[in-house]
Amino acid sequence: MPFIVGATGRIHYRSWNTDAAHAAVVFAHGMGQHSGHYHRFAAGLAAAGIALWGIDLAGHGLSEGQPGEPGDVARHAADLAEIAGLAERSGTPLVVMGHSLGAATVLALLRSDAGRFRGAVLCGTPRTATLPATAQVLQAAGLPVLAVHGVDDRLAPVEPVRDWAATVPELVLREYPDAGHDLLHEPVQRTVTRDVADFVLAVTAPGRR
Repeated sequence: MPFIVGATGRIHYRSWNTDAAHAAVVFAHGMGQHSGHYHRFAAGLAAAGIALWGIDLAGHGLSEGQPGEPGDVARHAADLAEIAGLAERSGTPLVVMGHSLGAATVLALLRSDAGRFRGAVLCGTPRTATLPATAQVLQAAGLPVLAVHGVDDRLAPVEPVRDWAATVPELVLREYPDAGHDLLHEPVQRTVTRDVADFVLAVTAPGRR
């Protein structure tokens, strides 16, 4: 099993479809989840020629850390940067994506390490991340951003995300009716996966930078 040495100990990761991909997504999951929950998402991306690199955030899955706690987002971001470095060695262009806690991790990563990515996808962005400061981070990064969100999300209500998204020029918000917080594990998951794949292929197309 592959591990890196992370900020709080050994960090586990998985990768899919790395040999024949046109692009790669570096992914951070939400609270209480781990990379093993995303085999179906990986298969959907693989059909579009996209690799997936998924981290087990500290305290989750097979990674060391304190189970049952969200952990430190800055340390998660440092660990995710290490996984991005591994993915970068393949020579394929990268998009970074996170769900919930992972979305907050992605925003923290983009503060200091946006240059290696062609775009970012935020799924179920938590209310704590929809702040003017994070909007400024995205504007400074200058990356295309896709935010995907369930209209019926009770853990991270969509209304603050709408207001926040309107302040980020490069951000497109896509909403899914009759969908809650965990979009990649709900009936809309195929649609969400297709939308993510279309975004990744668009921002990583040859000649685009």
